[in-house]
Amino acid sequence: MSTASRPYPIVQDLIESFVGWLKHRRDMNEMRQLDRADFDRIASDLRIAPDDLDALVRHGKHVADELPKMLEQLGINAEGLGRAQPLLLRDMERVCSLCNNKGQCDRELAAGSAAENFHGYCGNAATLESLDRAEIVPY
Repeated sequence: MSTASRPYPIVQDLIESFVGWLKHRRDMNEMRQLDRADFDRIASDLRIAPDDLDALVRHGKHVADELPKMLEQLGINAEGLGRAQPLLLRDMERVCSLCNNKGQCDRELAAGSAAENFHGYCGNAATLESLDRAEIVPY
């Protein structure tokens, strides 16, 4: 729906944000109701550490949104990488999700300078450099 066809776009955006926040709170509450054994079993099934799973759930579903943008700025096809090396892409998503440098990454991505500067702040830098050098999945 375009802004022109939405009579109150700011109010609607606020409502959508609030609905997303409520859903995230429900997800968090559902996770807290699991006993430790069930939670550890889920983490094991997903092949990640329980503490990482806890952090991923707390951060929400958009926590790795920077990765596809970073791959694009580096000229790496995310879809092709997912087909060629799905476990590698999943691990990169995990690293991105747990990153403490989101603000800098977002600024660099918005400015179009991430490809030049990611080495200094990105937890996936070594992996991204190896992908870039090896030209595993170019566009």
